[in-house]
Amino acid sequence: MSAVWQAAWAAVRRRILQTTVIGVVVLLSTATMVIALGLLDAASRPFDRAFAEQRGAHAVAAFDTGKTSPAVLKETARKPGVEAAAGPFGQTSVSLAPGSVSFLTGPLRVVGRGEPGGPVDDVKVWSGRWATGPGEIVVNATPPAVGTMAPFPLGGKIVTPEGSRLTIVGYAYTLSRTADAWVSPAQMETMHPTATQMLYRFTSAATQAEVDRGMDEVASDLPKGALLAAQSYLTVKAAIASGPGVYVPFLMVFGVLGVLVAVLIVANVISGAVVSGFKHIGVLKSLGFTARQVVSVYLLMVSLPTLAGCLLGTVGGALATGPLLTSAFQGMGMDLGSVGLNPWVCAAALVSMPVLVALAAVVPAMRAHRLSAAEAISAGSAPKPGRGLRIQRVLSGSRLPRSISLGLGLPFTRPGRSAMTLVAVLLGVTTATFATGLVGTVTQFGKATTHASAAQITVQPGQPQFGEKAARLSDRETEQMLRKLEGTRHVTADVHVPVSVVGSSRGVVADFLRGDADTLGFQDQLVTGRWVEGAGEAAASSAFLRSRDLKVGDELTLEVGGKQTRTKIVGSLMGQQDTLYADWATLSPLGLDVTRLNSRYQYLVQVAPGTDVGDYMASVRAADGGLYPRGNEQATTFTAAVLSLSSVLTLMLASVAALGVFNTVVLNTRERRRDLGTLQSIGMTPRQVIAMTVTSMAAVGAVGGVLGIPVGVLAHRVIMPIAAGAAKVDLARSTMDVWQVPVLAALGLAGVAIAVAGAYIPARAATRLAIAETLHNE
Repeated sequence: MSAVWQAAWAAVRRRILQTTVIGVVVLLSTATMVIALGLLDAASRPFDRAFAEQRGAHAVAAFDTGKTSPAVLKETARKPGVEAAAGPFGQTSVSLAPGSVSFLTGPLRVVGRGEPGGPVDDVKVWSGRWATGPGEIVVNATPPAVGTMAPFPLGGKIVTPEGSRLTIVGYAYTLSRTADAWVSPAQMETMHPTATQMLYRFTSAATQAEVDRGMDEVASDLPKGALLAAQSYLTVKAAIASGPGVYVPFLMVFGVLGVLVAVLIVANVISGAVVSGFKHIGVLKSLGFTARQVVSVYLLMVSLPTLAGCLLGTVGGALATGPLLTSAFQGMGMDLGSVGLNPWVCAAALVSMPVLVALAAVVPAMRAHRLSAAEAISAGSAPKPGRGLRIQRVLSGSRLPRSISLGLGLPFTRPGRSAMTLVAVLLGVTTATFATGLVGTVTQFGKATTHASAAQITVQPGQPQFGEKAARLSDRETEQMLRKLEGTRHVTADVHVPVSVVGSSRGVVADFLRGDADTLGFQDQLVTGRWVEGAGEAAASSAFLRSRDLKVGDELTLEVGGKQTRTKIVGSLMGQQDTLYADWATLSPLGLDVTRLNSRYQYLVQVAPGTDVGDYMASVRAADGGLYPRGNEQATTFTAAVLSLSSVLTLMLASVAALGVFNTVVLNTRERRRDLGTLQSIGMTPRQVIAMTVTSMAAVGAVGGVLGIPVGVLAHRVIMPIAAGAAKVDLARSTMDVWQVPVLAALGLAGVAIAVAGAYIPARAATRLAIAETLHNE
């Protein structure tokens, strides 16, 4: 065994360049695998961990107070299959009257609960305190990002239609979504509860069928109709996972491409290292090494840099995955401390990559195992005679410079190796093409849904209930003032009004627009139908339509404060949020005064090119100290996450592909030392040698680029609708038509760039060979 180790260690030290290439290729491939697998695994696991920590409710049940009593409901906790139960709690629905805080929309599901903890649904209070006295309420809200301030202040008022005023004393959250707000049991009694809530955890609740069986057992001895409704935790889990679910489909593409490129490049590099060592293998055999010892030498030789690269790649991939996980799960009501990289991902990378390398090395090593010493030495000298001669003869008859024709024929001397290099370049270009389309789609989606590219500035009148100075100008006066300011191009008034949809238990915050709404790019957001053209028409998000089983052409009756108006849905817009857009004139039948609505109204301002946004906002504040302008962000957190992830993985895969080309040229140069020496001895200049070597790989890169573009475009066309489906949104045509001729041309050249980048350095090194020494050694 010591002879095997000494021979392997000597080969590693002698082949520094080859050892470095193997280590770097394995490092980048392992890091890519860790990132892809880590994000894929994280798509659902954080919910399960956080849900278990909060002792989340597998079922949230509402019972009819007239058909069953609290004492009877307490006994249901002893039913077979019930692991734990909490309640009974009084429950009612509260609509919001004018004077309530503007960031809430009604109706609210309010539950009377004495304390946040308990055997089921341990509610986390992250700001303020729990409601214990009369007139106090705690609101269910997602905790803010780490290091940022609470988005809503304490002390705000919730006003009920009956005139009751509840003061917000705390903010809390629960993954079980058992309530929109909580009050004390004594306060709930004064609000006349309309239902009784019970929370259950079951011994078996992995599937919806098991949850249903648990609820059937709970309700088995109750009067018919006593159970009003039951919410399964699986529904909540699916809703929360729809955010990270956007990442999953394209991560699968990156993951598959990353694994394919890693497999092909590692196999190419390792098999090439063994094949280029056939001569060394012959020498070992002539010295008395057995066939098994020869195979062991080469497995050990490639395993040493592999283990180092795999270890460093796993560590680097784990470090890179952390920020991406934080970005993916931020704002989902979960403790980000529970979001982390699963140890099995690192273990899988540490085990799979060495196994892959061993398999790639065994095949050519076993081939050498069967050769005699003389045959191995001969096989290691150069490719078999005659390979590519027919192609060379055809090319030699062309008018191409001899260095170019020779270079174009070189890939055919090693067709297997050239084919693997071609596929690696193809996958590199495919990855770049898909990533470019992905970034274009996400950017277009962000622009269309946030209107950041259209309205650079948002101006909001002050809200005295939040301690802000009230605007001096009226609504119309503010709009006219903004239009007269220097640099103003377009102004759109936008008011958010919580409305009820007659026939639906769910309300919606409708946006009523006035002014230059047509310039905000809503047309680019359309999936089907058209944009709003006047009163009585509305456009809704696909999420709004899907959740209410509606379609373009249906009519809705909107209700605010007992007054109704009829609207027709004329267009479907993409978007994850429950949104409804209508013309300002639709407000007329409702008789609403926007300045007194329980809502936040604002002005979306588009400025002329070249206008300084900071100076413009200063002019707004100078005109009216009660106006609060702010610049719109040009990129969402999700867009930034996609951009960073796409850039990192694309760069890593392109680097791996370039290293594969580099390795191929190094091996080809070493195998053709005699040919290169002969060509230089008969007058080929160093520049011609470089041109020949680079041309050989540039041809492979050009073919890979031409083939990789349609594959990447096809992947984009297939994967993006899947990603949108995971997020439960539809994509507009504008988000898919992101390809421009210059971009495609640049992508076509990417394959050549990858090949040339990998080929230039070893080609330049080939010109430094001493001719006499080369021919003498050969």
